[in-house]
Amino acid sequence: MADHNDLGKIGEDLAEKHLRNIGYRILKRNWHFGHDEIDIIARDGEWLVIVEVKTRTTDYYGEPEMEVKPAKMKAIVRTADAYIQYSEFKGETRFDVIGILLGGGKVVLNHVKDAFMARM
Repeated sequence: MADHNDLGKIGEDLAEKHLRNIGYRILKRNWHFGHDEIDIIARDGEWLVIVEVKTRTTDYYGEPEMEVKPAKMKAIVRTADAYIQYSEFKGETRFDVIGILLGGGKVVLNHVKDAFMARM
C-alpha cells in the first residue's frame, strides 16, 4: 500500500475515534458508489452525517479541511444520494469535513460541521 493510502487510513481511524467520542454512531466506512467513495457515514442523533476526511502531514498548502473542492463536493453529494436511496433513509442529512494534520509528533484535528450544502 502506498504511503498516502496509509496516511488516509490513519486519518480516517482518528476521525472515526473522534466521532465515536462525541456520540456519533458509525454506520459505514469507505462506502463506494461507482468510482466515488464516502469516507464515513454516521448518525448524529436524527441526522445522517456524511463525513469527508482530509489528512495531511503539513499545512504548507493550507488547512486540510479546505481541500474539499467543488468537484469533490459534487461527487460526495452524488454518492450520498445513492446511499440514501440504498438505505431508504428518511430524514435530514449533513455534510461534515474533518481535517487532520499529522506532523512533528502532533495530531491536530478540525471537525467542520455542516461544511457544505448539497447543491448539484
